Amino acid sequence: MIGIFDSGIGGLTVVRELMRQMPEYGIIYFGDTARYPYGNKSKQTIERYALEDARFLISKGAKIIVVACNTASAMAIDKLRQEISLPLFEVVAPAVEKALQVTKNKRIGVIGTRGTIKSEIYKNKILEMDARAQVFSKACPLFAPLVEEGWIERAETKRIIKTYVAPLKTKNIDTLILGCTHYPLLKSQIQKKAGKRVVLVDSAQEVVAGIKKFLNDNPGVDKSLTRDAEKSQFYLSDLSDHTQSIASNWLGKRIIFKQGNF
Repeated sequence: MIGIFDSGIGGLTVVRELMRQMPEYGIIYFGDTARYPYGNKSKQTIERYALEDARFLISKGAKIIVVACNTASAMAIDKLRQEISLPLFEVVAPAVEKALQVTKNKRIGVIGTRGTIKSEIYKNKILEMDARAQVFSKACPLFAPLVEEGWIERAETKRIIKTYVAPLKTKNIDTLILGCTHYPLLKSQIQKKAGKRVVLVDSAQEVVAGIKKFLNDNPGVDKSLTRDAEKSQFYLSDLSDHTQSIASNWLGKRIIFKQGNF
């Protein structure tokens, strides 16, 4: 099974992309909705949560782990690599690589949670790979709650997107990294406010492309994975009918969440 965890249900954008690119694979998803959001927590707390999330997935049969949460990818990946022996995938590096591939003027914008932006993980990785690049970051703490509330098309959401994106437009960026797995669900709205010439980089698409390449290069790991999507499992640390409804709408199919306990 391919194990995926996130602080909430935003990581289902990675699940959706896996279903699109790798429809035959079984998935185990865990959303830590009881402790959501991670973006305003300390590094030590995020590391502890991420380890608990990963170990839960392993207990359910995961053979590889995808850290769908950008905040956990930014602040806990080193700790996870120390403690977890399975192949680990995070969403930051693939998005950075893609952004540097597509930018023409090397002026790259990044939006994410406060924790992700404060960590400067995207800025540091971009500059490590290309010191000539310029990075302009903006924390967008309201985006994830709006998505989880299902307010994707609301006028209020459009106004908030405009408020967050406007300062980046003045920097003449030509590439914008969606540094949170919730944000692809606002992609069309963000594109309108950023402008047609700005390329949006979706970390969900890029991390799945990386998983496909890894499995192609590591057939032994690939053979260990379940090839029956009907056996996919979905867990949340706090269940609610609202979350169930929102998640099913995102994926375009009804899924049943189970209670996930550590």
